[in-house]
Amino acid sequence: MPVERNKPQPRPPDIEALKKRHRDLANQKIAADTNLERATEQLEQLKKDAREQYGTDDLGRLQQLLEEMKQENERKPVEYDRHLAEIEKSLAEIEQNRPGPAKG
Repeated sequence: MPVERNKPQPRPPDIEALKKRHRDLANQKIAADTNLERATEQLEQLKKDAREQYGTDDLGRLQQLLEEMKQENERKPVEYDRHLAEIEKSLAEIEQNRPGPAKG
């Protein structure tokens, strides 16, 4: 392979530009570390809250509990409606069996 003799050699990067890049990267690392620390603290607080409120911080168990709560919420209105219908029926029977006003 022939060597190109007149081709200019690439210029090395400017030291000041490299220093600036290094500072920028160091600042990005500090920001990322800070964000990671904050996110870790939030996660630990959420896990603590979940353990206190639901008795677990296991994601699978929490999803199962959520599904159970959804099913319970779907079932409650049906039971409440049935209960109200029973009350209405009992009231109607009481009204029907109540003696009318005495005729004098």
